[in-house]
Amino acid sequence: MRKVLISGASVAGPALAYWLGHYGFEPTVVEIAPALRGGGRAVDFRGEAHLTVLRRMGLLDTLREIQTGGSPMTFVDERGRTLLHLPADFAGGEVEVLRSDLSRVLYEHSRERAKYVFGDSISRLVETPNGVEVTFASGTEDRFDLVIGADGLHSQVRRLTFGEEDQFVSHLGYYAATWDLPNYLGLPPGSLGYNVPGRLASIACDFRDADRAGAFMIFKSPKLAYARHDLDRQRALITNAYEGVGWETPRLLASLRDATELYFDSISRVDIQPWSRGRIGLVGDAACGATIGGMGTGTGIVAAYVLAGELATAGNDHRMAFGRYEALVRDYARGCQVGGNRTGKFLAPASRFGARMRNGMLSNRFLLNLMLKAGENVSSGIRLPDYTHPTTLAGRSG
Repeated sequence: MRKVLISGASVAGPALAYWLGHYGFEPTVVEIAPALRGGGRAVDFRGEAHLTVLRRMGLLDTLREIQTGGSPMTFVDERGRTLLHLPADFAGGEVEVLRSDLSRVLYEHSRERAKYVFGDSISRLVETPNGVEVTFASGTEDRFDLVIGADGLHSQVRRLTFGEEDQFVSHLGYYAATWDLPNYLGLPPGSLGYNVPGRLASIACDFRDADRAGAFMIFKSPKLAYARHDLDRQRALITNAYEGVGWETPRLLASLRDATELYFDSISRVDIQPWSRGRIGLVGDAACGATIGGMGTGTGIVAAYVLAGELATAGNDHRMAFGRYEALVRDYARGCQVGGNRTGKFLAPASRFGARMRNGMLSNRFLLNLMLKAGENVSSGIRLPDYTHPTTLAGRSG
């Protein structure tokens, strides 16, 4: 097994490409976007499992050099008076970086060992006894020994291999949106957030450019019908959800009209078993995602490390490798996903009473420390194998 196709160039895909190249495989990463994606919020790593994998990749010091320093969060009332302040380490973990910076670092770290194809995607997969015949949207065709879906919550590889998304993706009752805008409030690092029942409107200073900021909205809603690439429809849904909300919300919504990049998606969880079928497997959010708060970035890094290591040690037996990989990671990933179930309720409580309860509890430093410790314990809840000297047969075709 030498040729491996990976769909997705965000986090888990490049991490997997790095490790597979390290073990002598020939990884190709295909990404539907024309280039690495920019924008996006900060992501964090916390706990020994995350940091150990980053250290073994040789990336921990690099990421610390570009870390944001964490993102303190302040919740205010309509007059701007502080109701709750959460320190940087609450959301920022031990290392926090912008998602776009992380994606760039992973790409640069892996590109000498992997081929990258941007602006294309997988349109058809046919497994044969000796490999997987792949047809791309561009019309080109190729054969690979294995195909791995690292293409996120809305995975095309998962859809083509296992079935439609509705079978595996559960809506958790909230939607989230982010976009860039001028830092018209002159905010220092950190975010200001305002709640009404079931909704959060917030703005945060851009880490790299003090003149820019990012809007972040979360609102409670049943599942909505919209096309994922219809930005006008998404803008309308966001605007309707915040009709009549005060504070800075009208100015944030006004900036939405001019936003060139908009992220809008449900807060959802992926549940699928098994994570592989034949020569096709899943990693990261495609297998076990939770949109926000489920430690998906760290889980994706850990899962990529384990998957590559098991493929390297299993020689040509991909079935054994996929089985061991899932056995090692599944319970850990499920534990991390639990945080995603609570994110919407935490950031946008459904009632005023719920918001007062949150603010009161987390104003207590003892309770806050307990929450931070619990998150660290969950993110470290896996015993990582050491694949330093794998007995690899990656150099043989099969």
